[in-house]
Amino acid sequence: MARGKSKRKLLNNETPVRSPQSPVPGQKPSDTQAPGVSTVNCGQKTVDSAYRGRLAPSPTGLLHLGHARTFWVAQERARANGGTLVLRNEDIDSTRFRLEFVPQMIEDLRWFGFEWQEGPDCPDKSGLGPYNQSERRSFYVAALEKLRACGFVYPCTCSRKDIRDATSAPNAGDDEGPIYPGTCRSKSGEWRVASDVNAVPVASSPVTRHPSCPPNWRFRVPDGETISFTDGNFGAQQFVAGKDFGDFVVWRHDDVPAYQLACVVDDAAMQITEVVRGADLLMSTARQILLYRALGLTPPAFYHCALMLDEQGKRLAKRHDALSLRALREQGKTPEELRRF
Repeated sequence: MARGKSKRKLLNNETPVRSPQSPVPGQKPSDTQAPGVSTVNCGQKTVDSAYRGRLAPSPTGLLHLGHARTFWVAQERARANGGTLVLRNEDIDSTRFRLEFVPQMIEDLRWFGFEWQEGPDCPDKSGLGPYNQSERRSFYVAALEKLRACGFVYPCTCSRKDIRDATSAPNAGDDEGPIYPGTCRSKSGEWRVASDVNAVPVASSPVTRHPSCPPNWRFRVPDGETISFTDGNFGAQQFVAGKDFGDFVVWRHDDVPAYQLACVVDDAAMQITEVVRGADLLMSTARQILLYRALGLTPPAFYHCALMLDEQGKRLAKRHDALSLRALREQGKTPEELRRF
């Protein structure tokens, strides 16, 4: 399996987007648009656009230097391509984010030197907002209903403990945990997704041991299919569905869209032509390519950045308060110093 080495040191003068984009599995090369020009319609205004990149922080903690480095690459690539940079506030999970982190996040990004043309603090001139995920629920519900109507998803009542205890559940190669063993794939029962965007998915004929608990909704991956794409930084990538990753959650039992679904829906609706993010999400790209295909959407180009590591060789996380932009600013560091990375 071809995978990139994720510890390469990044340079500030990364090359512009390569074109054309690699074809999506099941899609002819001629049907795939180049990353520089995108036309998609996800229920909003359809526009032809040049390069569109994005920053997509989540207000679950203070931004650290690793975030800043990846975001800086995203901004530099947008500038190199004469494009637009979008700020999206990924505040969809109310159980994890804190409201006070939102203004701090924007303030820290501005202080560091980021300049975006669209975002929650900007007028929505393109008509592709809103830019807070918490205001975009109807988009996610519509996507889930489409996936369900086409048979791409199924209700799953397995707990994390059930999956961990399954003897046939090896670990995925990223942070998703054990590969789902497919326990609920063949269960019968009539489930429906509530059309009211404020309601939870409900079951008319539960297949769960706990009828009062709504299910997770899992995407059924095509077992054995190789998902291939060319990353703008790490080159050719291949992941085998059902082996490297299994059926994944797109809608959680607590009525929150999962990251994979929300990310795909938003990037398509906001006309993003290239996604720049950390190398820990390489395998998530394979999952998301399947979602793009199922939803009839054209995927963007992808560019994954090497992760910033601490002194112990572990990737930086929001628990590293000492390396948060806010803490470094209070220590007297300047953006110019920090941008040397």
